[in-house]
Amino acid sequence: MIKLDRISKTYGEGEGAIVALRDVALEVRVGERLAIMGPSGSGKSTLLNIMGLLDDADKGGKYTLVDQDVLAMSDVALSHLRNRTFGFIFQSFNLLPRYTALENVDMPMRYANVPRRQRRDHARAALEAVGLADRSHSTPSELSGGQQQRVAIARALVNQPKVILADEPTGNLDSACAQEIMATLDELNEKGLTLVMITHAAEIADHAKRIVQLRDGRIVDEEIRA
Repeated sequence: MIKLDRISKTYGEGEGAIVALRDVALEVRVGERLAIMGPSGSGKSTLLNIMGLLDDADKGGKYTLVDQDVLAMSDVALSHLRNRTFGFIFQSFNLLPRYTALENVDMPMRYANVPRRQRRDHARAALEAVGLADRSHSTPSELSGGQQQRVAIARALVNQPKVILADEPTGNLDSACAQEIMATLDELNEKGLTLVMITHAAEIADHAKRIVQLRDGRIVDEEIRA
């Protein structure tokens, strides 16, 4: 599904340039559960952002997504491909405080001009998929941290993506809530959704079937688990 070949990323120019990624080669297969680990500044988030079409790689590499040459596509085509392919989950839940869970989840469809009734039907189905059907009318302040992250997961699911990209999805949660979120992500993956996540926590990475270690912008180790 995803194939990165010689992907590099440099921020800035001259003596102040920062090299975030150096000739990274990585493949992600359909239905995979992959964890990317590494110390702060190793390039993890940059790699995830390039993978999710949120950032551009330097020239010279190649990125193939669902058999399409990403680096040769226009910005408009990339936007359509990103919206069809990826759902994003971040460490900060990024929920709108005055909106209900249902309204937060249906927000991506508003930008896509989906009719209101259809939006609400899809949003309810997404909340049900993460076990929050009974909290659809609750605002974020009325939800626990774990519940807020599950709303964020539902929002990532609402456009029926092929891949979930999660950047430290349990970073703001206590250990019990973190395991609750990982159980939800594991279940979604077992239903066929591809999952790529960044984490610094070994107990979270243990949920993955493959772990890639990044250091100084390079992949330095890979572990495949049964």
